Amino acid sequence: MNKSFAQRIAGMNAMYKLPANDHPVLPEDVVSRLSKFKATLMDEVHKIDQIVEMAQQGTAQTEILVAMADLLGDVIVYCRSEALKYGLPLEEVLDVIMDSNESKLGADGKPIYDANGKFLKGPDYWKPEPKIKALLEGEKLS
Repeated sequence: MNKSFAQRIAGMNAMYKLPANDHPVLPEDVVSRLSKFKATLMDEVHKIDQIVEMAQQGTAQTEILVAMADLLGDVIVYCRSEALKYGLPLEEVLDVIMDSNESKLGADGKPIYDANGKFLKGPDYWKPEPKIKALLEGEKLS
């Protein structure tokens, strides 16, 4: 039987002796942990510059796509692992966020754009934070 992505992340955190929580928890060293998380994410984000350089140099499309896939995969793995450290039910949070994103459509069910092509919020938009808060409060907080 194949393990889910979340199960594989839990196994990775255990293998590398990283924290894992099954309920929301804010650690005492949250400032340090958030600073380290940001530094790691920024290292990954700066890899975009390398990919841009590859594209500017005429690197083969396949190589650029491989670099993009690796970058995006690393960011997702790192974020999912971090969520586990805090005991955040990331898949459920993502469902709430996607539902909120879908609420941005116009009254006619179509996207609304400004003159620059930016996606605007429709009349039925709702912020995800209250539902995320309710989700987390429904979990056993510690």
